[in-house]
Amino acid sequence: MKVLVACEYSGTVRDAFIAAGHEALSCDLLPTDIPGPHYQGDVRDVLNDGWDLMIAHPPCTHLAVSGARWFKDKQAEQAEALDFVRLLLDAPIDRIALENPVSVISSRIRKPDQIIQPWQFGHGETKATCLWLKGLPKLTPTDIVDGREARVHKLPPSADRWKIRSTTYKGIADAMAQQWGKM
Repeated sequence: MKVLVACEYSGTVRDAFIAAGHEALSCDLLPTDIPGPHYQGDVRDVLNDGWDLMIAHPPCTHLAVSGARWFKDKQAEQAEALDFVRLLLDAPIDRIALENPVSVISSRIRKPDQIIQPWQFGHGETKATCLWLKGLPKLTPTDIVDGREARVHKLPPSADRWKIRSTTYKGIADAMAQQWGKM
C-alpha cells in the first residue's frame, strides 16, 4: 500500500506503516525528526501522487477547543485552518483518516467518526483524539491499560512542548498500520 502521512515530522506513523511492509512517506513543513522517507514542504505538492491511504495530522493551533478563549482574536487563522482540513478530507484518496484533538472541526465541518485515547493502545495517558474517517473502519483498541493520567497536558513550558504534545503515540500508530494497512 502507498501511504501518505500528512503533517507529520516525527516519523512515528510513517515508520509504523513501513514496519508493516508498506511504502510510506511523511510530509511536513518541518524536517523529519527520524531519518526516513520524508517530503519537507507543502502537502499540496504531493497530495495527488496516487496514494492508497492518507493519515493526516493538520495543525490544531487554531482549531482545538483547548484554545477557545483566543478564538475571537484569530477568526481569519481559524477559517484558513478549516479550509486546510476540508482540502485534506476532500483529497482524491479512497481511504483517509484525519486526526485532531477535540476541535471546532466537529461543529464547523462534521462530527468525528471516532474518539480514541492512548490508554486504549498501551499508553497510560488520557488525551482524547478525534478521527474523521473516509473509507476506513474505526480503530479497535489493542491494549487497554490502567494508570490513566493527563501527563501530556501537564508538561511545563519548554521550547519543544508543542512537539511533544503533538506526537502520535506509538501504540496508536502501530494500530493504524496493522488495522488499516490490511484494507
